[in-house]
Amino acid sequence: MKEILRVALAGNPNAGKTSLFNAITGAHHKVGNYPGVTVEKREGIREYADARFQIIDLPGIYSLTAYSLDEVVTRDFLIEEKPDIVIDVLDSTNLERNLYLCLQFQELGIPVVGALNMSDEAEAKGLRIDVGILSATLGIPLVKTVGTNGKGVEGLLDAVIAVLAKPAAALDPSKAPNYGSEIESRLAPLEKAIASDREFALRYPPRWLAIKLLENDANARLKLDQHKRGAEIAALAESDRHWLSKHYGKDSEIVITEQRYGYIRGALREAVRKVPVAHVPVTEVIDKILMNQVVGLPIFFLIIWGIFKLTFVLGAFPTALLDRFFSLLAAGAQAVIPPGYLQSLILDGIIHGVGGVFSFVPLIVILFLCISILEDTGYMSRAAFLTDKTLHAFGLHGQSFMPLMLGFGCTVPAIMATRTLKSPRDRIATILAVPFMSCGAKLPVYVLLAGTFFPKNAENVVMAVYLAGVVLSMLSTIFLRKTVLKGKTTPFVMELPPYRLPTWRGIFWHVWGKTWNYMKKAGTVILVASVLIWVITSFPTPRTESLPAGAGSQQLAEYRLEYSVAGRIGKFIEPAIQPLGFNWKLGVALIPGFTAKELVVSTLGILYGAQTSDGKETETLRQALRADPSMNPLTAIVLMMFILIMPPCFASLATIRAEAGNKWLIFQVIYSFSLAWVVSFIVRVVGGLIVGA
Repeated sequence: MKEILRVALAGNPNAGKTSLFNAITGAHHKVGNYPGVTVEKREGIREYADARFQIIDLPGIYSLTAYSLDEVVTRDFLIEEKPDIVIDVLDSTNLERNLYLCLQFQELGIPVVGALNMSDEAEAKGLRIDVGILSATLGIPLVKTVGTNGKGVEGLLDAVIAVLAKPAAALDPSKAPNYGSEIESRLAPLEKAIASDREFALRYPPRWLAIKLLENDANARLKLDQHKRGAEIAALAESDRHWLSKHYGKDSEIVITEQRYGYIRGALREAVRKVPVAHVPVTEVIDKILMNQVVGLPIFFLIIWGIFKLTFVLGAFPTALLDRFFSLLAAGAQAVIPPGYLQSLILDGIIHGVGGVFSFVPLIVILFLCISILEDTGYMSRAAFLTDKTLHAFGLHGQSFMPLMLGFGCTVPAIMATRTLKSPRDRIATILAVPFMSCGAKLPVYVLLAGTFFPKNAENVVMAVYLAGVVLSMLSTIFLRKTVLKGKTTPFVMELPPYRLPTWRGIFWHVWGKTWNYMKKAGTVILVASVLIWVITSFPTPRTESLPAGAGSQQLAEYRLEYSVAGRIGKFIEPAIQPLGFNWKLGVALIPGFTAKELVVSTLGILYGAQTSDGKETETLRQALRADPSMNPLTAIVLMMFILIMPPCFASLATIRAEAGNKWLIFQVIYSFSLAWVVSFIVRVVGGLIVGA
């Protein structure tokens, strides 16, 4: 047995795969990307019974017939990487649909172990599964598991070890699914012909490829170009498809699908029985309210508003504590370090820059916590159905809802989530709409400006900006679907998983992962950027004789800032942003926002970090912003709108390039810039008229 056992964890979406992955690996996992694509890849390690398991978590899919990027990644990984075994995570409450993918894994000729996950929910629904009979019928070991509490995990790993101890038995042809004499009679010659090229057969399993050719799979036909008898096999497959279509009176692909489901139904009829239950499922009771056509959407918006309200109410105290901590830290540094460049670097470059961003960590934690709870309970799938008709009206696919909602956390995974959309137009439309969703990095900027100029209604102002982003994304999508992305949206099909109580461990890892990424960015990218911003705001320094005579310390600091590289950049771009009501300082603050939106806060902290005229303590950023004559509530609103619409961070742009190509990356940058300026100008003019009235 190998020292390290490579185990692919696969299954349908909403089968509890993530919970089972966490139960197996615990904290011992890492996140990266599959080679060549931005699809997220998670790997974990588990030591058990003198074996070391490397668990590779594959994207949740319904089939290996590759249309979406998720399906392509899973299929290519299994074929090219050839893991030792596949653990197929099956939803025990919906085995008929889940076993369809399981049969496709068996067709690949890879050893398979089935995890009958959520077995507790199946029991509650009155489903009694005879594991022994079902295992014998399918020819693979099955183990009942409950991913949320880790039940059955050790039995599952024991089954993996047992299968790998006798790999030949696991691949016994007699255990392969049988699709009836007519189909099998066509498969056998195809398999034999494919196997005639030994080197080719080692790379692509003959039975799997033969089935794919009967299904008229385009990717399988392309693979024949590498076979010595490729043209002959292609002609044979074409003849077989024609025979099956004529014999059954329907396309061969439909015939194969029906035979798979027929095989599954036969297996389940023997192994599963339904017993009556005395209670109505909780899911049905809750859905009568939350999925109601009249009150469903208002409840959804009320929940979202409640999340923002909760974020501000619960986050106010820890945010104030962190703000106070960094103020004391700044005062201590000022007292210990003598005046000069070193003090300025520590005080203005690091503490004011990075500290301003770290102060918002509690708000980020609470926001991610609430979104994770909604995801884990199963409510997000309901919200997708509730908004489906609305999204279609704006030219988006109903399945676009999840990427758009993920955009409230981080734009990068939200863009990557569009890979589940099969239509290229739907994918591009969603990718271009996602950046209008206010990611977690924009929240600190909103909180700073809303808390400074609207202290009594900060959460309502932030909620309004978030809603403005949603409205803009919808209106923008209408424009794009009528111009550069013409075409019909595809139908929306998605399952509604049962409601589940989220596990604290699962929520912890969701929140910790996202918060840690935010903090790492603050401690690395933002730290470096803050120091660089300090450098360009501090140098060059004007000659002493050029300083204005009789000026106070505040005026001298202002003069030195204008004389610096940052000041000159700000003055250069000021004519372009002046119609929006922005001064040169705001122009400078917007530039590092392309790297990360949090940098707008740290840059403002550096730009407004001057001392008071009496030379005492450094002003807080909010006080400094209020003291700036050019800053007012209207300017704050316009600035929030510009930051909302401007191109996303470099990481997001890189993801757009990887997912959509250079053409759409360039389009996104130009389009976002133009729209940000136009919308901000309109808000400025209309707001000025209202205020003037």
